[in-house]
Amino acid sequence: MLHEPSAPVGKDPAQNYKTRLGVWMVLCYSLFYAGFVAIILLNPLLMEKRVWAGLNLATVYGFALIAVALAQALVYDALCRAQESKLNDPSTPQETR
Repeated sequence: MLHEPSAPVGKDPAQNYKTRLGVWMVLCYSLFYAGFVAIILLNPLLMEKRVWAGLNLATVYGFALIAVALAQALVYDALCRAQESKLNDPSTPQETR
């Protein structure tokens, strides 16, 4: 049984944009995560401190890590879709693509 792609696969004109954006987002998230790890390594008792609505820093920071990852995924998708639309629009001048 032959399985073929559901859509034709060709060169992605937004590939370089997507790569640069993805690398920057990973670096930003890595710094945020490194802060979490640094607190645990350097001052673990700080994670017990109540910071918001009776929750300790570890819980709030942990949920923030999840929320930031989700937000970054949504922003990445929106920016990449906008760039693809711009590059695939025939009315856009070639030099601005």
